[in-house]
Amino acid sequence: MSLASTSKDSALRPAAQRTPGAIVLIALAWVIFAVVLVLPLYIVITQGLQRGLGVFWEAISEPDAISALKLTLIATAISVPLNLVFGLAAAWSVTKFEFRGKSILITLIDMPFSVSPVVAGLIYVLLFGAQSKLAPFLQDHDLQIVYAVPGIVLATIFVTFPFVARELIPLMEEQGTQEEEAARLLGANGWQMFWHVTLPNVKWALVYGVVLCTARAMGEFGAVSVVSGHIRGYTNTLPLHIEILYNEYNMVAAFSVAILLLAMALVVLLLRQWSEARLARALESQHDE
Repeated sequence: MSLASTSKDSALRPAAQRTPGAIVLIALAWVIFAVVLVLPLYIVITQGLQRGLGVFWEAISEPDAISALKLTLIATAISVPLNLVFGLAAAWSVTKFEFRGKSILITLIDMPFSVSPVVAGLIYVLLFGAQSKLAPFLQDHDLQIVYAVPGIVLATIFVTFPFVARELIPLMEEQGTQEEEAARLLGANGWQMFWHVTLPNVKWALVYGVVLCTARAMGEFGAVSVVSGHIRGYTNTLPLHIEILYNEYNMVAAFSVAILLLAMALVVLLLRQWSEARLARALESQHDE
């Protein structure tokens, strides 16, 4: 028997030996997937398009929807690059250096995972709102944080902070510091080590973290809802605009805007799959070496 046929038989054997229990579990997984994910998406798309493309286009192109789209993109465009810098700095500090308070820093990185987004938004209201100790200073300098774009950006940064760092830390811990130490022995300074050694080794994990951060930033609702004030056409992001349309019983418009947000999420999902595949190939090549 040839090696190719042996490999083929071994690849087919697990499928042929599936037990009834395994088949039931696989079928149950597909049923849950269809009910929980596919069916809601089907309802969103059909409800948004039930009156035709003309009504759909009118719903997503009216001024409030355009304003919500712009604000969503602005908050994402500001928060994601900042979290990229923060995540790189935090991951590099945690994995490449030993210092007092390291465990506290790791805990703080994970904090947004455990804190409710609504609580996060409330924190910013208490810090920068009209009843806070900073309120007189903000009023004297004509600075508006909450119920304005800066508060939305701050809330988005908070809830998306861990994604980049959490993708980088395990990979950088696995890689160790040998390559950086070798580069230092060859005369490289800190920036040279970062640009020519550290960054090339983590670039696909970095891209993957940025994609996850982008997806969360675009869809964030809880924290942004608290700090936005729901000022229509000014502080509403796409998720908040969808909520307002739904509360007004404007179902077609709500689902139409939801389709727009869904399309943006689909683009991010495709980028996630691409970056995940590149990361897997990069890790495989590193292990082979």
